[in-house]
Amino acid sequence: MRRRAAVSAALAWTGLLPLAVLTFLFMLPIVWMTTTSFQAGEKMFQLTTEWIPSVWHPENYPNALSRSAFPRFFLNSAIVSASVMLGNLIFCTLAGYGLAKYRFRGDRLLLLVILSTLMLPLIDAFGVFLMRQFMLKIPSDYVEAARIDGAGELRILWSIIIPQCRAALAVLALFSFRDSWDQFLWPLVVVSRDEFRTYPLGLVRFGDDYGNPPTEQMAIAVLATIPIFLLFLLLQRALRKGFDLSALKG
Repeated sequence: MRRRAAVSAALAWTGLLPLAVLTFLFMLPIVWMTTTSFQAGEKMFQLTTEWIPSVWHPENYPNALSRSAFPRFFLNSAIVSASVMLGNLIFCTLAGYGLAKYRFRGDRLLLLVILSTLMLPLIDAFGVFLMRQFMLKIPSDYVEAARIDGAGELRILWSIIIPQCRAALAVLALFSFRDSWDQFLWPLVVVSRDEFRTYPLGLVRFGDDYGNPPTEQMAIAVLATIPIFLLFLLLQRALRKGFDLSALKG
């Protein structure tokens, strides 16, 4: 028994080791970006990397914010990202419900057409596919029983389907907000006035201006990651619950 327990523990640690290595590799650029944002401007051009600044420069943050209208850029990004996230939650939930719980001629073709729009910024084909696949796991007997009781489709969706799809909705919300928050090409095409710029456009313009220290660019980049982390912390309970339910079903 002890030998079997030792083997199980060794296998568990062997499985955790690649995850630890991946976590380290993913965290390394974030740590470098954060520490660089507190360094003097000339430190960026040294051959050796100084992971812990010898002299901390927290003034990089207010200096960077004062050099351009970044508070306005962040507000624009927040409005756009929140709107896209809300729109995707509504559209993808309705489309996923229709494709998962209705059978009609051409439903497979319609799904393929939606998936073919992956490159369009206004349609989240991944979100539709995610919600459809998640809703397929919900027994149709619940839906049929509610219809027999006289419940409408929106009532069924709100009272039966959505409560069981909170994990998928959390994933969709996080991905939609993050993708829109970091979007560069589409705002570059449609925005023509400075006051409507999002933060990626402002950051690129800030970097193009001669004389702006690169460490202040890192400071803006660090500030830009905060909303994503806050949203993840807000949704992590729903995400964890979804993973736990998936493990139980598996």
